[in-house]
Amino acid sequence: MNNRNRNIIYSTDADWQKDEENKPETVSVPINGQTAHLYRDRKGRGGKTVTVIKNLQGDLKTLQKELQRHCGSGGTLKGNQIEIQGDHRQKVAEYLAKKGYKYKFIGG
Repeated sequence: MNNRNRNIIYSTDADWQKDEENKPETVSVPINGQTAHLYRDRKGRGGKTVTVIKNLQGDLKTLQKELQRHCGSGGTLKGNQIEIQGDHRQKVAEYLAKKGYKYKFIGG
Protein backbone atom coordinates (compact mmCIF):
# COMPACT_ATOMS: atom_id res chain seq x y z
CA MET A 1 0.00 0.00 0.00
CA ASN A 2 1.24 3.47 -0.81
CA ASN A 3 2.12 5.54 2.30
CA ARG A 4 0.25 8.57 0.96
CA ASN A 5 -3.07 6.68 1.08
CA ARG A 6 -2.67 5.27 4.60
CA ASN A 7 -4.22 8.17 6.52
CA ILE A 8 -7.39 8.48 4.45
CA ILE A 9 -10.54 7.95 6.50
CA TYR A 10 -13.79 6.94 4.86
CA SER A 11 -17.15 7.42 6.50
CA THR A 12 -20.75 6.91 5.46
CA ASP A 13 -21.87 9.57 7.93
CA ALA A 14 -22.25 12.94 6.18
CA ASP A 15 -21.58 14.92 9.38
CA TRP A 16 -18.47 13.08 10.59
CA GLN A 17 -16.22 16.18 10.41
CA LYS A 18 -18.42 18.22 12.74
CA ASP A 19 -16.91 16.41 15.75
CA GLU A 20 -13.53 17.99 14.97
CA GLU A 21 -15.09 21.44 14.65
CA ASN A 22 -16.76 21.22 18.07
CA LYS A 23 -13.58 20.43 20.02
CA PRO A 24 -13.00 22.78 22.94
CA GLU A 25 -10.27 25.31 22.33
CA THR A 26 -7.21 25.08 24.52
CA VAL A 27 -6.83 28.11 26.72
CA SER A 28 -3.32 29.52 26.79
CA VAL A 29 -2.17 30.51 30.25
CA PRO A 30 0.32 33.40 30.37
CA ILE A 31 3.85 32.61 31.53
CA ASN A 32 3.48 34.42 34.86
CA GLY A 33 0.38 32.33 35.66
CA GLN A 34 2.11 28.97 35.23
CA THR A 35 3.90 27.00 37.94
CA ALA A 36 6.55 24.52 36.81
CA HIS A 37 6.95 21.37 38.88
CA LEU A 38 10.63 20.37 39.06
CA TYR A 39 11.80 17.00 40.30
CA ARG A 40 14.70 14.58 39.99
CA ASP A 41 14.00 11.10 38.65
CA ARG A 42 16.03 7.92 38.02
CA LYS A 43 13.39 5.26 37.48
CA GLY A 44 13.64 3.30 34.24
CA ARG A 45 16.78 5.13 33.11
CA GLY A 46 19.50 2.68 34.06
CA GLY A 47 20.46 4.66 37.17
CA LYS A 48 20.94 7.92 35.25
CA THR A 49 19.50 11.03 36.90
CA VAL A 50 17.29 13.44 34.95
CA THR A 51 15.58 16.68 35.92
CA VAL A 52 11.91 16.60 34.96
CA ILE A 53 9.89 19.78 34.36
CA LYS A 54 6.10 19.29 34.32
CA ASN A 55 2.91 21.35 34.39
CA LEU A 56 3.83 23.87 31.67
CA GLN A 57 1.99 24.96 28.53
CA GLY A 58 3.05 26.75 25.39
CA ASP A 59 6.08 26.20 23.15
CA LEU A 60 7.80 23.49 25.17
CA LYS A 61 10.20 22.48 22.39
CA THR A 62 11.82 25.92 22.34
CA LEU A 63 11.95 26.03 26.15
CA GLN A 64 13.54 22.58 26.20
CA LYS A 65 16.29 23.71 23.79
CA GLU A 66 16.93 26.84 25.87
CA LEU A 67 17.18 24.80 29.09
CA GLN A 68 19.57 22.33 27.48
CA ARG A 69 21.79 25.21 26.36
CA HIS A 70 21.62 26.86 29.80
CA CYS A 71 22.49 23.64 31.65
CA GLY A 72 25.06 22.43 29.12
CA SER A 73 23.34 19.08 28.96
CA GLY A 74 21.17 16.90 26.76
CA GLY A 75 17.46 16.45 27.12
CA THR A 76 14.19 15.57 25.50
CA LEU A 77 10.52 16.42 25.36
CA LYS A 78 8.22 13.52 26.27
CA GLY A 79 4.55 14.36 26.09
CA ASN A 80 4.04 17.51 28.15
CA GLN A 81 7.17 17.17 30.24
CA ILE A 82 10.75 18.26 29.61
CA GLU A 83 13.61 16.01 30.70
CA ILE A 84 17.11 17.42 31.15
CA GLN A 85 19.97 14.96 31.71
CA GLY A 86 21.54 15.28 35.16
CA ASP A 87 20.46 16.96 38.38
CA HIS A 88 20.02 20.59 37.27
CA ARG A 89 16.99 21.55 39.35
CA GLN A 90 18.57 24.71 40.77
CA LYS A 91 19.84 25.94 37.37
CA VAL A 92 16.46 25.23 35.78
CA ALA A 93 14.63 27.02 38.61
CA GLU A 94 16.81 30.13 38.25
CA TYR A 95 16.33 30.16 34.47
CA LEU A 96 12.55 29.74 34.71
CA ALA A 97 12.34 32.51 37.34
CA LYS A 98 14.22 34.86 34.96
CA LYS A 99 11.73 34.02 32.21
CA GLY A 100 8.79 34.82 34.53
CA TYR A 101 7.63 31.32 35.47
CA LYS A 102 6.88 30.28 39.02
CA TYR A 103 8.40 26.99 40.12
CA LYS A 104 7.95 24.36 42.80
CA PHE A 105 10.36 21.60 43.81
CA ILE A 106 8.62 18.24 44.06
CA GLY A 107 10.16 15.41 46.09
CA GLY A 108 13.55 15.35 47.82
